[in-house]
Amino acid sequence: MSTTEVEVTLRAAGVTKRFGAVVALSGVSMHLDRGEILGILGDNGAGKSTLMKILTGYMQPTTGTLVVRGKEMVIRSVDHARSLGIECVYQDLALVPGLSIYHNMFLNRESLRRIPPFMLDNRRMRQRAEAVLADIGVVVPSVEMESEQLSGGQRQAIAVARTVSSDASILLLDEPLAAMGARESALIVDLIMRLKAKGALSIAMIMHNYAQTLDIADRIILMQHGEITYENDSAKTSVAELMEIVRREYRTYYRGAA
Repeated sequence: MSTTEVEVTLRAAGVTKRFGAVVALSGVSMHLDRGEILGILGDNGAGKSTLMKILTGYMQPTTGTLVVRGKEMVIRSVDHARSLGIECVYQDLALVPGLSIYHNMFLNRESLRRIPPFMLDNRRMRQRAEAVLADIGVVVPSVEMESEQLSGGQRQAIAVARTVSSDASILLLDEPLAAMGARESALIVDLIMRLKAKGALSIAMIMHNYAQTLDIADRIILMQHGEITYENDSAKTSVAELMEIVRREYRTYYRGAA
């Protein structure tokens, strides 16, 4: 997908992140196009999560710039990122087990009644939650259910639905299929593809499984030791090619260490 043909919603240019003597990211430049799914691949320690935390305002880059919908930005915090339409779903999902689905979907964004007493407007939140879930095709027995009663796939779907209900335009997913069986993975893949079909979201997702990523993503980047070492359209990439890049890097690394 060419950046000359579509609007770039999010761009990182020359981003570096240092923790003392440790360089977690080294001159990373990447972009996320409007309406696309970008797969971010790499082993543990490659810098994927650090990049995600910078894009969501959780931490600041040491050097480099971020551009959101054509404007250079200093993303000061997670709340600031959200105000720019950037939401992230981490592996822990940040759902409160004892709260209902609809309360979780509006956590820290609760609707209040407009007349005294200014109590929670549970009816409004229930209706909004039901509408959002129906719109993106997530089926649950009732939005009154507590999140701890849901399967892993359902909890992931609710966490994603929460970002949709906040009118996010850029969605970052941290290992959305981690520790899921085939059936639950299929549920989340279907949800991601439905969101893509609507064209309203740009999605970047950290993944480990090469085959799953190539099936879902429009484009992929491979990160190794804090750098992007490969980028291409998924249709022009194979699992064998990615595996060879990783094997070649490890052979070079261990030969140098020896």
